[in-house]
Amino acid sequence: MLHTIKSDSHGPLGAPMAHAVEACVHCGFCLAVCPTYQEFGQEMDSPRGRIVLMKQVLEGGLAWSAAQPHIDRCLGCLACEPACPSGVPYRDLISPFRAVAREKFARTPGEKLRRWLAAQTIPFPARFRLALTGAKLGKRIRSLVPKDLRPMLELSPDHVPPAMALARVTPARGERRARVALLAGCAQQVLDPDINVATIEVLARNGVEVVVPEAQGCCGGLAWHTGDLQAAQKLARRNLAAFPADVDAILTNAAGCGSAMHEYHLILRGTQDEARAESFRKRVMDVSVFLARLGLRELPSGGVVRKIAYHDACHLANAQGVREEPRKLLRAIPGATLCELRDAHLCCGSAGTYNLDQPETAASLGAQKAQAVIATGATVVASGNIGCLTQLRAHLVKLDSPVRVRHTMQVLRDAYR
Repeated sequence: MLHTIKSDSHGPLGAPMAHAVEACVHCGFCLAVCPTYQEFGQEMDSPRGRIVLMKQVLEGGLAWSAAQPHIDRCLGCLACEPACPSGVPYRDLISPFRAVAREKFARTPGEKLRRWLAAQTIPFPARFRLALTGAKLGKRIRSLVPKDLRPMLELSPDHVPPAMALARVTPARGERRARVALLAGCAQQVLDPDINVATIEVLARNGVEVVVPEAQGCCGGLAWHTGDLQAAQKLARRNLAAFPADVDAILTNAAGCGSAMHEYHLILRGTQDEARAESFRKRVMDVSVFLARLGLRELPSGGVVRKIAYHDACHLANAQGVREEPRKLLRAIPGATLCELRDAHLCCGSAGTYNLDQPETAASLGAQKAQAVIATGATVVASGNIGCLTQLRAHLVKLDSPVRVRHTMQVLRDAYR
């Protein structure tokens, strides 16, 4: 697409944004896979439409306020990328644009407060746990809580599992085949800490020594996807320093975290840490990919699960291109049948803090995904992202469904036991 964007005027992120715009030929293949286009049916709520809007804003011909509603509605699910025949790197446009637009988009006081509260709690496990405890009280006085903050109450779980401490080093069982470092995550440590426990157990059982760096922190994904570049850079730098060099890979078990870490070179573009970020991101790998490539030394013995539905987390399937590896691991469970979901390409609506910022759209997508899970007849649904798991669990409960929601590593760990 032709444009007159002056890249230099938009800082280090200007060139990637301009390149993404150039790659778009306005063909429309992205419309069929875009969740918000399905929801709203408007051109400006499709990737193609948003690219035109962002192009016009960056050229200086359109007001920031005109683009804001449609940019805010974008889930950032990246379903458009694998569907695009021209290879438009939409991720190089949407997150950088939000970073550039952060100070230009108008927010109500309530929206600003909600975003600030999310940024100050979710990336920090101790604070997040305390905030969820406070949310229980907030639910009792819901009518007194400002409207913009109510989604935070409605999405907070009634029960928060107890914290689980992770050993700094877990030795491999038997002969060591590999040594890895694991990102523990932030929200995941609070909402479902057993995911990390299961991940470490499965890795160790298959001859992998697991290091959990003490100085690590949030991946920075929540900040990056909401345009808070400064916070994302701070968190990225912390992890660059925290993770050791003497490991075979840096593993993630949350799709959103893995996707964000793969974009550290973009987050730190134009800084003195850009080269380090480029090298770092090449070492990051989803745990399912690592295990599939290494091969299961010890096959699961089976279990009571006979029918497993698999949900593709957007930032695993679309952002990282990981689809077959989790399925391969689940198919290794004797006696288990893997079920595919209808409209599997559509986002579940979680998308970081999207279900806080766009609760109606997120709820619609979540309900559709839960119905698709129920339609498979499976007793368990597996996925590889804490946001998706939380969203699925909430909407399956609303539909009175007994389907259990589990991380791929939890299903595999349970099959071993």
